[in-house]
Amino acid sequence: MLSVIIVSYNVKYFLEQCLCSVYKAGRHIDMEVIVVDNASSDGSRTYLEPAFPGVIFYWNKENLGFGKACNLGLKHAKGTYILFLNPDTIVGEDCFEKGTAFLKSHPRCGVLGVRMVDESGRFLKESKRAFPSPVTSFFKLSGLAALFPRSAFFAKYYLGNLDEKETHEADVIAGAFMMMKKEVLDITGGFDEAFFMYGEDIDLSYRIQKQGYTNYYYPGVTILHFKGKSTPEKNMHYIRLFYGAMRVFVNKHYGKPRAGIYHFCIQAAMGFRTAMYGLLYATQKIAGVIKKRRRGNPIGVLIIGKEEAYNHILTLMDSAGMRKAGRMEFLAEEQNTAAHIHHIKSTLKKLHISHIVVCEGQRSFTEIIRLTEWLR
Repeated sequence: MLSVIIVSYNVKYFLEQCLCSVYKAGRHIDMEVIVVDNASSDGSRTYLEPAFPGVIFYWNKENLGFGKACNLGLKHAKGTYILFLNPDTIVGEDCFEKGTAFLKSHPRCGVLGVRMVDESGRFLKESKRAFPSPVTSFFKLSGLAALFPRSAFFAKYYLGNLDEKETHEADVIAGAFMMMKKEVLDITGGFDEAFFMYGEDIDLSYRIQKQGYTNYYYPGVTILHFKGKSTPEKNMHYIRLFYGAMRVFVNKHYGKPRAGIYHFCIQAAMGFRTAMYGLLYATQKIAGVIKKRRRGNPIGVLIIGKEEAYNHILTLMDSAGMRKAGRMEFLAEEQNTAAHIHHIKSTLKKLHISHIVVCEGQRSFTEIIRLTEWLR
């Protein structure tokens, strides 16, 4: 019934936990899982292939880009429903059942997106977006959208005026989680391979909507997205990559007159952002130092698990360089009672915890996502 297509590049550990969550979410569903690897050099094949014999792996000899690799997986997919999923995600146990149920109850739904949070529990604004008009793109790239995050005017790109906890129609669904009926892709085609990185999801969302379908943002499902693990951080390099993708999109869909206006607005936004980047960075750095001095506490990491696993976890974190600036706290795994859940929640606040590590045990992936949200 469901084909899950994951494109991976040098993220074997993230993909491992993603696949674990995918198989728990699909335990009551007729499902196939297809992983297309874009020539990873981190030993993904020797590490993952023996551990997940049920996964259909395709090992590319070169990096084809996101869209082309997705299309390769789609070519072999047999499901009635298709899910394009990022490898740096964790889905809850009820994710697929709720998602497919939504598609069944909304026959004109083109593509379904869900509520996403990052590893710090913050809501990811790209869970719901508008199409990139010249004005909305200017506000996004110039930083004005971030200054007025709930404005229907300045933050239109992220639909900032729409409640993240309510279902909405949305123009653009993020490529990290795109669920749809296979018949929609049969009509519209898959991803445009002219986009190498960024913009593929915008283009596909646009073409689906042009065919008369409605795209939906559905917060009945929340997933965890360890954002940007296969891609650069959101700095000026990211902005240039994003602009290049938007240039392809605008030239393709908006026509020359409007495209000219769009390019002018984006160039102006990039100039404004470049001019302000140094000042904002310096200001944030000073503010960060002041904040750190006031609080007087280093970054806190809470480990939840069995006592015998604690030292092993510390060894793993040392090898990954994760203990240099942080302090470790340990909370023994207990029976999943309401009292214990309350104890975890109060511990997160009392000890100023900013990150959690949950050992495999009694915690479901749905609970892990909820724990992560409590970090905020």
